[in-house]
Amino acid sequence: MLPFSHEINRAASNLAQYYDAWASSARALKALPYGMAWKRSSGREYLYALADRLGNGKSLGPRSPETEQAHATYQQAKDDAASREKNAALGLRESAQILRALRAPLIFPAAAAILREASLRSMLGTDLITVGTVAMTAYQYEAAHFLATGLDSTADFDLAWTGRRGLEVALPHPRPAAAGSASVLSLLKAVDDTYTVNTERPFQARNRHAFEIELLIAPSVANTLPRSERLRPHPLPEQEWLLRGQLVQQVVPGSDGSAAMLAVPDPRWFALHKLWLADKPGRNPLKVSKDRGQGEALLEAIAFTMPRFPLDQAFIAELPPELARYLPIVEKAIANAMAAMAAMAAAEKQR
Repeated sequence: MLPFSHEINRAASNLAQYYDAWASSARALKALPYGMAWKRSSGREYLYALADRLGNGKSLGPRSPETEQAHATYQQAKDDAASREKNAALGLRESAQILRALRAPLIFPAAAAILREASLRSMLGTDLITVGTVAMTAYQYEAAHFLATGLDSTADFDLAWTGRRGLEVALPHPRPAAAGSASVLSLLKAVDDTYTVNTERPFQARNRHAFEIELLIAPSVANTLPRSERLRPHPLPEQEWLLRGQLVQQVVPGSDGSAAMLAVPDPRWFALHKLWLADKPGRNPLKVSKDRGQGEALLEAIAFTMPRFPLDQAFIAELPPELARYLPIVEKAIANAMAAMAAMAAAEKQR
């Protein structure tokens, strides 16, 4: 592990601050009507809240002091939010470009675009989390350390349906199909309308550039997936582990100078899940070494730099037998972290 430089830490802090400002103003814009316009009908002018650029919308009433005030208030709110969004976006891009120049961990632009749209739809952490290799980028920013070269690069993207919002309403019944805003495929198509479901693997979508997104789900939340969802993941028991513990949320830069929020599983459960995947019968041999490397590197980072995720007896007591078998690796990570801390303390005394 290598610690981030002060320059990376400073730019990452600025990135998170600008992202919060951008997301807040972008959500405010999204909540406003598409537009407002006066339309003449039967010799009178009526104010319409427009739903799209074709002019479809709903009448708010004839011109009057009240509707004129409503129009002025709307325009002011739209101008203010647009100005805030533009200023935040400039700071966001500058910080992301600095991080790219400093060779800080990055994610693919296609993944960043999906995450931004999911954030604006309030789906991150409530409906969806990022799993798979892309999650390693969030853990590196959480730890403020580079974990290992080559363990965070990938050309695909795995999302897991958490069902957290769905669990707030009458399980075991599925969420009503009318909840279209929670559709993963509609989210993808809002970013790039070339995303289509792979009919041979219905849990997967691809765009025209062959960028792949896979949707995963745990059996316990399978009933919370909207019936209207066209992506149909097969429930995997091991996904249950990734729903446990505390989520990590980190703003990360994209390789195109953009940025996005990552919501990822508790790093302790993710690390052990990766070790389990490396030993899973039938696992793609090309992924085994990366799985094991990610699991081991992340455990060391947790022990050394993530005090809010203790590898203590309380955590160990929660482990199912399938993951408890990796306790020797956990103990090794703790020992390595303690040795590193002792070495740092000794070096500090000699200064």
